[in-house]
Amino acid sequence: MSRLAWNKERRLRVSPEFTACYEQGRKHFSRSFILFVLKRSEAGGGIRLGLTVSRKMGNAVARNRIKRVVREFFRLHQCEFDLPLDIVVVPKRNLEAKQLTLALAKEEFTPLLNRLRAGAAAS
Repeated sequence: MSRLAWNKERRLRVSPEFTACYEQGRKHFSRSFILFVLKRSEAGGGIRLGLTVSRKMGNAVARNRIKRVVREFFRLHQCEFDLPLDIVVVPKRNLEAKQLTLALAKEEFTPLLNRLRAGAAAS
């Protein structure tokens, strides 16, 4: 298996995992996204990602594009941010799915993830 694979261990899959992020995690904002970040107690394993894209974001094609681009960003950059975090990404309503590209995702997520890494190093 490729080291850049994004397998099931890297995903939040069941409702209690999402709920824990919403209730106990910290909120971080970018221009187009809200991230709910929860530090896991067990070290290692890297980032686990959950996506919540509501129907208000558009039709299935638009929602799937948002999920695909966000997942691809995290897949490509997983080595840079190898922290034991659960992250739920929620797009804001001002996000246009057609305009979302990997470059825009990088521009939005990189500063947030750098802040998270600096915070993890401090604690």
